Amino acid sequence: MPIEDHSLANEFPEFKDDIHQLKMDDAHFKKLYDEYNHLTKEVAKMEQEIIPSTTVEEENLKKQRLQLKDTIQGYIKASKLAAEKA
Repeated sequence: MPIEDHSLANEFPEFKDDIHQLKMDDAHFKKLYDEYNHLTKEVAKMEQEIIPSTTVEEENLKKQRLQLKDTIQGYIKASKLAAEKA
């Protein structure tokens, strides 16, 4: 059963506008964003037992999502820093 909302807007409310702008303007970010959402949906299906899975499989997807979230956060911060320097 899902415990909370893992959308990027919920995870990083302070970057909500930046996330939207990067989705629109940056193809690489859009790919990361889409992959994160896909992983989140797959984890939710496993938690809701829509997709049969082992605890190990579910935990591995959660770890992938966490690593991707860290990558996305770094990407957003680097993008903001570059924009401030420009």
